[in-house]
Amino acid sequence: MEFVNSPDAPRPVGPYSHAVMAGDFVFVSGQIPLDKEGRVPESFEERVKRAIENVRAILRACGLDLRNVVKVTVYLRDISRFEEFNEVYARYFTHKPARAVVEVSNLPKNADVEIEVIAYAKS
Repeated sequence: MEFVNSPDAPRPVGPYSHAVMAGDFVFVSGQIPLDKEGRVPESFEERVKRAIENVRAILRACGLDLRNVVKVTVYLRDISRFEEFNEVYARYFTHKPARAVVEVSNLPKNADVEIEVIAYAKS
């Protein structure tokens, strides 16, 4: 196993690694829409983009990209934003990995979206 932290993603907000590489799989910890300076974008669309870009940066640190993602779990504080979320998500995940979207009552740092992924390292 290898524990990975990307210099291109915001520091974890707790005692965990950005990702764990285990065999052919990479497990990326949930990413909220913080930039490296701890700022949160204004619009929901930009917050979704930031969370996905954080995932992308972590995957890059593992030698992978979004095309390697096989499973996505999304946590939304307001499920009524599901369609709005999908519009942004579909631009990034054109290969349509398996996915679950769950409404939650709260997220770290009072975020309204968090995204975690599992990627497969073989082509």
